[in-house]
Amino acid sequence: MSTAAKFLSRPAAIAKRRAWKKAGKRVVFTNGVFDILHRGHVDLLEKARSLGDALIVGVNKDASVRRLNKGPERPINKEADRVRVLSGLASVDAVTLFGEDTPAELLSALKPDILVKGADYKPDQVAGREHAGKVVLITLTKGYSTTSVVKRLKR
Repeated sequence: MSTAAKFLSRPAAIAKRRAWKKAGKRVVFTNGVFDILHRGHVDLLEKARSLGDALIVGVNKDASVRRLNKGPERPINKEADRVRVLSGLASVDAVTLFGEDTPAELLSALKPDILVKGADYKPDQVAGREHAGKVVLITLTKGYSTTSVVKRLKR
């Protein structure tokens, strides 16, 4: 599958999810900014994908990232570039954007079997958890974060 074919509008992502469900596939969802892709991201995405048959990644739109107060320079990479890079990963089956502050509305429509977040969250902090069959928290790879990459680049 071409990487461009992995980028789906919200309606197309919902339709793809329905098709996977009809085919009996277990669908996993995770989300984030994925501003500067690093080993920690790849580790999390591979672990998430191993939990099911297909992985959908929700990516914050640029305006949403700015509202998250990640810093005045964020996002560093535009949403189209972040989507393109994620689409190139073998562990990722589909990528879709969301502009809300949390992915709860998107999750309400997708209703994934498994919702994955990093273990830096507590289960009750996971937005949209009520729309997933199960929430799985994955231990993050120590020493890897976009914030730490940005700090190193500034030095």
